Amino acid sequence: MLLLLLVPAWAWAQTPAALEQADAAWNQLRLHGDAKALAPLLADDWLLTHSDGRVQHKADYLQELATRQRRNTRIDNEDVQVRLHGDTAVITGTSVQAAVSDGKPWQGRFRFTRVWLLRDGQWQMLASHSSRLAETAP
Repeated sequence: MLLLLLVPAWAWAQTPAALEQADAAWNQLRLHGDAKALAPLLADDWLLTHSDGRVQHKADYLQELATRQRRNTRIDNEDVQVRLHGDTAVITGTSVQAAVSDGKPWQGRFRFTRVWLLRDGQWQMLASHSSRLAETAP
């Protein structure tokens, strides 16, 4: 016998699976350069701290994606941990990335921290920070 449970959208949004889906969308939308679809995932006051210490605001980041000044070609996450604290969540992990920024290719491994907030039944990212990991010798 199949038992179906109806879960209200607001309750489902509070599950780790919903948050993991939002975080995965963050990576996929960056890979595809879809700034329009990415915009609602980011809070209006979202802030990105790059691994070189540079700080970027939502509008600047989305414009960079939309104009293809930045084209991500690889984003693979490892060791991801999700910690929920009420309507706030912190996601940490390691990201292996490759991209082209202003015509210059780059790649690397980064430790990341992302802070998410549940607003009106949807997860929105408030901040993202990454630190480049030192390359290990073969």
